[in-house]
Amino acid sequence: MANESYNSGKYLPPFQTEDFSTFFRTAPFGVSLVDCKLRYLYVNEKMAALNGRPAEEHIGRKVGEIRPEISLNEELLYRRVMESGEPLFDVQVKASFPDAPDQARYWNLCFYPILTEVGILEAVATSIRDKTEVKSDEMELNERLRFEALLSRLSTIFVNLPSSEVDSKICDSLESITEFLGFQRGVILEFSSDQTRLLLTHQYNAPGSPVPPTIDVNEVLPNLVKSFHRGLISFFSSLDELPDSSRREKEYLAKNGLKSTINIPLKIGETILGGVSFSSTKSERRWPEDIIRRLKLVGEIFASALERKRVDQRLEKTFSEIKRLKDHLEAENLYLRDEIEVLHSYEEIVGQSKAIRRTLNQIEQVAGTSATVLLTGETGTGKELLARAIHKLSSRKLKKMVKVNCAALPASLIEGELFGREKGAYTGALTKQIGRFETAHGGTIFLDEIGELPLELQAKLLRVLQDGQFEHLGSSQTIHVDVRVIAASNRDLAQAVREEKFRADLFYRLNVFPVSVPPLRQRQEDIPLMVWAFVKEFAEAMGKIIEKIPKADMEACRRYAWPGNVRELRNVIERAMILCKGTTLRLELPGSAAGSPGSQSILLCDVERRHILAVLKSTGWRIRGKGGAAEILALKPTTLDAKIKKLGIKKNTSFEK
Repeated sequence: MANESYNSGKYLPPFQTEDFSTFFRTAPFGVSLVDCKLRYLYVNEKMAALNGRPAEEHIGRKVGEIRPEISLNEELLYRRVMESGEPLFDVQVKASFPDAPDQARYWNLCFYPILTEVGILEAVATSIRDKTEVKSDEMELNERLRFEALLSRLSTIFVNLPSSEVDSKICDSLESITEFLGFQRGVILEFSSDQTRLLLTHQYNAPGSPVPPTIDVNEVLPNLVKSFHRGLISFFSSLDELPDSSRREKEYLAKNGLKSTINIPLKIGETILGGVSFSSTKSERRWPEDIIRRLKLVGEIFASALERKRVDQRLEKTFSEIKRLKDHLEAENLYLRDEIEVLHSYEEIVGQSKAIRRTLNQIEQVAGTSATVLLTGETGTGKELLARAIHKLSSRKLKKMVKVNCAALPASLIEGELFGREKGAYTGALTKQIGRFETAHGGTIFLDEIGELPLELQAKLLRVLQDGQFEHLGSSQTIHVDVRVIAASNRDLAQAVREEKFRADLFYRLNVFPVSVPPLRQRQEDIPLMVWAFVKEFAEAMGKIIEKIPKADMEACRRYAWPGNVRELRNVIERAMILCKGTTLRLELPGSAAGSPGSQSILLCDVERRHILAVLKSTGWRIRGKGGAAEILALKPTTLDAKIKKLGIKKNTSFEK
């Protein structure tokens, strides 16, 4: 009956209607109709393009003739739909074509049975969407994740790995990377310790691939050596890409079947350790940026492992030297613990006066030499700051500058502090001690208050200055050091020589390049600059904001004699900052009004007493702990206790005392 209706024109199959035909033509994906004998009844242009054949060649031909590479699976799917009469959705199919066998296509297929009015199957409509790009992105992402997981595993392997196992693990890792990326050969080449020879140290060859003979890389592959020396990545996808000047290299590569190669330098910072090379012997390979990026990560892992092995080997070979350095560092740490209590407030020397410029010019002249410098000037003028400036401008700036206050060390201990001692050198010497001169080896030693050095030690110091030699207390072994000496004194050493309180020969040896540091009263134009520099320093430390200083107060500062020099000025600013509650800073000078007849006769101890008393009152007489007077004054609590006792400060002490 259905056939009669069909033949008489009373019944049209749905796929022959105008609406259905329009849909087929305009669909954004491939559409086809196949009859019950798997012959094409219709294909749209997108389907024809997917199959790589003109649309007219499909009509009347079987599916297996058009796409023989996937015909078996596709025919089974058609049969399933025809037998069940049910549609089939989202079937993933991989297709390849003879003209591009390496470029697989990934399709999503849907099958729809087309029935007559009485339910008889007439045809199967098929839609095909090309998902190749989506599939490629998915595969690329998966491969990237797998590669990153591999790198993570390799990095973990080398953490805390004994140096004796590094080489074997590098070979295992080289094999893993080579196989993962589809290469047939991976090698690591390292430079000799003097960087003159490139040596093959690790290699992996895939099973079945040729193993190149051992060669002198420096003679046979000079361009490779040059690229590694320069830290450059080099590669070729075909031997034809190599220049004619590389004839010998091309012959070697061709003879050993290396069709494509990439070379990645192994670097730690600016140091080139060598390089890693990967090669393909099966086919020519392109080197896209993604592959190069991955191989650079591989190079970083291998470089870190090799550098760690080298470091461990150097440590093993130089154990005795490390022991010596350990003792040296312990001495430096003791020195730093002593110095950490000292507040080095000056980041730079502030001043524009002729007096300070003249001094700075002298500093610049002598800094670049190895000459001994003698800094003379009143207490508190900043001699230590100038000594540090000399050191920083010298060729020894990367080494230490060790400070020794000759006046602060007891006469019985100063020799051991300067020149070191052996265990048992005297009662109480329970351990060996390295002296300050050894600690300063290669750098600078600053001998502050050199005029206070006992006469019996001055001869030993003279020997160090002349010959760079001395012995530990309790030892006859001579020690040689290379140390630049900067000395400072607030005493008139020439007068001390005349009074036979200082050795004349030591004075002449120290006085090679004398620098006189001007007192603050000779630098009046620098005082406003220094005031604001100290204000900025203390404002940052105390969390305060100072916007102005009364002109009268600043003028008073300029006229004041400052017997305590820069140190006294700094103490005055610090006290004012502690007491200040607003944005205007008032400056209260010690003693009588600035510029009065008595102002120049005020003693430094009076200035110090007033300043300490002010700080104590501001902290409620709390000396220790955070925010205590010792912390504010940058002194050890024991030192502050001693000063309080020495200056006669008590809770009932007034500022007028």
